Amino acid sequence: MAEQIQALVDEIQQLASTGSRVIIAIAGPPAAGKSTFVESLQQATAGSVVVPMDGFHLDNSILESRGLLARKGSPPTFDALGYYHLIKRLRADEEIVIAPTFDRAADLSRAGAIEIPRSARILLTEGNYLLLNQQPWQSLPELFDLTIKLSVPEAILSERLVQRWLDHGLSAEAALQRAEQNDLPNARLVLEASAKADRIINNF
Repeated sequence: MAEQIQALVDEIQQLASTGSRVIIAIAGPPAAGKSTFVESLQQATAGSVVVPMDGFHLDNSILESRGLLARKGSPPTFDALGYYHLIKRLRADEEIVIAPTFDRAADLSRAGAIEIPRSARILLTEGNYLLLNQQPWQSLPELFDLTIKLSVPEAILSERLVQRWLDHGLSAEAALQRAEQNDLPNARLVLEASAKADRIINNF
């Protein structure tokens, strides 16, 4: 993995060598290890800023009113257009941009949490649906300079997703139910309905 990350760092730095801002998208299903991978990539890429898609989770109160709370994390539970317009602003590179992030402990998005100055030349953005072939998601790739997909077999994703809920204190039965009713359908959607990425990383 270290060699793969270094190869990506070299490619990203080459893209940024002209002085233009570059936006790198890291996509993959839930439990593919995106956050950990992006953290490693950021540490190896001087001056990069991470802009997560998860900051555009709709609030639980909105999800409840729409009958979507049980499907939190699926495409309709995000402000996809809000994320798209954020990336367009970052692509324009004309101003300081403030972006939201997602507080997992509190289970809610926090506005105004990330400051992206004009001096930031390398932006790393990650999320499940950055390559999804559905509107409005399918308009995103044109805004990215490089797309990376983390590939993980469904069986391993299932194990990781169940373990994620076990780590949150759920029983084995409840953890399996949460994974099968929401997380795995989301993962299958990403696996089956995403556009081809520029680079594929086997992250298992």
